[in-house]
Amino acid sequence: MSYLLRIDASDSGDASVSRQVADSFTAAWGGDVVRRDLALTPVGHLDAAGITARTTPADEHTPEQKAAALLQDELVEEFLGAEAYLFAVPLYNYSMPSVFKAWLDQIMIVGRTIGVAGGARSAGRPAVVVSARGGGYGPGAPQHGKDFLVPALRTVLGDPNLLALDVRSLTPELTYARTMDALRHLLPQHRASLEEAHAQARRQAAEITGRSGLPRSG
Repeated sequence: MSYLLRIDASDSGDASVSRQVADSFTAAWGGDVVRRDLALTPVGHLDAAGITARTTPADEHTPEQKAAALLQDELVEEFLGAEAYLFAVPLYNYSMPSVFKAWLDQIMIVGRTIGVAGGARSAGRPAVVVSARGGGYGPGAPQHGKDFLVPALRTVLGDPNLLALDVRSLTPELTYARTMDALRHLLPQHRASLEEAHAQARRQAAEITGRSGLPRSG
């Protein structure tokens, strides 16, 4: 079975703009969806047992290595079983939430998900990153150049020698305009950015579904 793998990393629940835009994508998706919510059920950070389990024969694993290997197997199989990916990952302190970094570290294994000489099994599969942010990070904005999330994920997810996904991003901005008096005057720009992100999410879902040949929803 092939499916869309959706990973959520925001700890803001239903109030999360990243989740809301990802919901628009999911609603327009034409096939099955497997969802992992890292805020509700975080995976552990990669530790010594997880690292050494990768190079130690299975029959020599300690109990800790066995547990670590089981988790990695589960996450890797879930990742490789998908034909497309949706990552709802808000910008936290200029970077990604630690729960998402933990998930990445668990699945990135040379010879399994990381390709050798460009041979990643996930090569060319589409991936959409939805990353809401409180301020403005585009050219001319005060925070321009301080987004260390989308560029990092484009590298980690898209590099031909890593996961080699076809990465595109949606970045609804100025979410602080809803709650910070000093930014209230930017509410129209926030609403326009959010509306465009929802529209792009629906378009991307339709495009990817059409490209994959999955049945469209009615």
